[in-house]
Amino acid sequence: MALKTVSILAAAVVYLTSPVLASDLLPSPAGLQTEIAFWKRIFAEVPSTEALVHDSRHLRVVYEVAQIPPGTSPARRRRIADKAREKYRKLLNQLAEGSRSNLNREQQRVLAKWPADVSRDELQQAARRIRFQQGLADRFRDGMLRSGAWKPYIVASLQASGVPTGLVALPHVESSFNPEARSHVGASGLWQFTRSTGRRFMQIDHVVDERRDPFLSSAAAAKLLAYNYSILESWPLAITAYNHGVAGMRRAVRKLGTNDIEEIIRNYEGRTFGFASRNFYVAFLAALEIDQNAEHYFGPLSLNEPSSDILVKTSDYIAAATLQIAFRLSASELRSYNPALMPPVWDGTKYVPKGFRLRLPDYAVGTSANQVFAAIPDNKRFTRQTPDLYHKVQRGESLSVIAARYDTSIQELVSLNDLRSRHRIRAGQTLRLPYTGQIFDASVETYVVRSGDSISKIAMRAGMSEKDLVALNTLSNRNRIYAGQVLRLRAQEVSAMVASMPPEPVTLATRDAVDDEVAEPLVIGVIEVETQPMVTAAIVLNEPILEEIAVGIVPIGEEVPIGEVLLADPSDYVVADDGTIEVQAAETLGHYADWLGVRTQRLRDLNGYSFRQPLVIGRRLRLDYSEVNQETFMARRIAHHREIQEAFFVRYRIIETTAHNLRRGESVWYLTRQRYKVPVWLLRQYNPDLDIGRVKPGMQVVFPQIERIEMDSSPRGSLAEAS
Repeated sequence: MALKTVSILAAAVVYLTSPVLASDLLPSPAGLQTEIAFWKRIFAEVPSTEALVHDSRHLRVVYEVAQIPPGTSPARRRRIADKAREKYRKLLNQLAEGSRSNLNREQQRVLAKWPADVSRDELQQAARRIRFQQGLADRFRDGMLRSGAWKPYIVASLQASGVPTGLVALPHVESSFNPEARSHVGASGLWQFTRSTGRRFMQIDHVVDERRDPFLSSAAAAKLLAYNYSILESWPLAITAYNHGVAGMRRAVRKLGTNDIEEIIRNYEGRTFGFASRNFYVAFLAALEIDQNAEHYFGPLSLNEPSSDILVKTSDYIAAATLQIAFRLSASELRSYNPALMPPVWDGTKYVPKGFRLRLPDYAVGTSANQVFAAIPDNKRFTRQTPDLYHKVQRGESLSVIAARYDTSIQELVSLNDLRSRHRIRAGQTLRLPYTGQIFDASVETYVVRSGDSISKIAMRAGMSEKDLVALNTLSNRNRIYAGQVLRLRAQEVSAMVASMPPEPVTLATRDAVDDEVAEPLVIGVIEVETQPMVTAAIVLNEPILEEIAVGIVPIGEEVPIGEVLLADPSDYVVADDGTIEVQAAETLGHYADWLGVRTQRLRDLNGYSFRQPLVIGRRLRLDYSEVNQETFMARRIAHHREIQEAFFVRYRIIETTAHNLRRGESVWYLTRQRYKVPVWLLRQYNPDLDIGRVKPGMQVVFPQIERIEMDSSPRGSLAEAS
């Protein structure tokens, strides 16, 4: 069995300590120093027991430092914020309406925060811009201490992807360097990836979620940042796109005719360019300056040391318990080194996947990891993953994504689960999968009872009758089993009666609370659109810039179009001011007609198209919004592309890119479909301004290189015998 042992320190480099704020790559404009100073105050001076009540557009205007008692609940924190906002809303409205003479002390104090010539209109607007920003100094300091464990690896990953090493400070803004950070919209880990964005570069499912691993997610973040820069050609814009999306930043550049970050922050008024996006780059610059001068702000610090870990690639499917025994590690030790492995692996429902790069402490390996693995008995190695009988729908999933993951069809899932529509599934719903075969291998002899188990569930999972399970374990009362109890099992063949099992999940794993949140259909007006949840403006962010009251920038309840979830997609799905759209890949006149509720011929007539005349990607098209408004059309359009992309990235991940110089006679269509074998929509994402129909020899086209993700969880195969 060929194994490779790698020390992470071999790839590590010393973090660059020379100042980078004045560099050309990460400029710190003089005109943004007020905003940077505000965030330095939040990150380094104001603790989480205090909050600044301030104006959201003029950050120099701070009305009050509010107190938040330690241990305050989110509900009480919200009440404190509401009370503060209401207080200053009344004061500003009074100043805007009345004379500036005979003011009381509070009115004078608030008015003094503004220039002497401030207008009544400005004060009225200010009354609607009051924010409550909780301090983060204590959390930032804790994050500084944690960061030492991963900084060398992050810097190496950034350098490998051609990303400025100063971006090592970005997790301060995202998660306070907390790898266990979770947001209420499903973002996870050190870099706060959502599922849809993270799947481009990582494996994310119910067995492995690489967002939770600081090393794997850091490599993915470097690739995403490099991609953003390849499209926007500006690091300030690429960094802002990490929050606002590549398409959003391209719209800002087109609208203002500049890529100057200061002008965009000051003047861009995009529909979804809210406080979080507007402040993301300046907050990063503040975090970078503090990171590079941490002892100036926090005094002497003893950062966590990087550990000398060993990486070994598994060549078989192996139970976590077997690895614990082989390497003489406790479950908690092995789990702490491999946070990407999900609960089903640790409770024995799933094996550690084949090909997984297991991280181990060097003291556990001894002389040779190869020898340790070689000593694992053959009957403890497996050639396939344990199959899934059911799937619990996760927040934001569509039926096409689930079908792709389990190598089945949408129609089969619809039929098997008696679904009325492929567009009507909900988070938390349990779907039956088309599996027949053996559930437990013959080598599985015992099972440790977990909280929530029952005899019926265990028997069902083991492929045996409840009567046999009770008899085999001489149970006097089938209703009295307890967590930790060891039950003997007898592997049995599962017949076609699997299809008659009750529609409830049999997985024994517990999931993160965020995965169990109910996702209601997105409603715009009175029209239901797909099954995607309405999301808040905090798409990528978590701790320092997430919720207004708890930890951050975005006002609670502020919503953005679901299109902003497609953060790495530069395609323009927005309806222009003149009502036209840009034709994108994977779209037809039939799609537009369906989303608009009109006949296809109506769209041909509007655009002078003859029957069977093809659409040209990149050209503009006039549409008819008489039946459906523009917002609903855009939501349906974006849901279509999100479904296509998420289903694709369940099966494939991007590993690198190739810059191809076109030769005479070469066809982009041929190269895309036959040589590089990527869908046209993905090619367009790496070349958003490319007119595929108008190319010339010598033109450079960037092709993403993809690799197929082995489908461990296919319900169609049976579990192979132990090797």
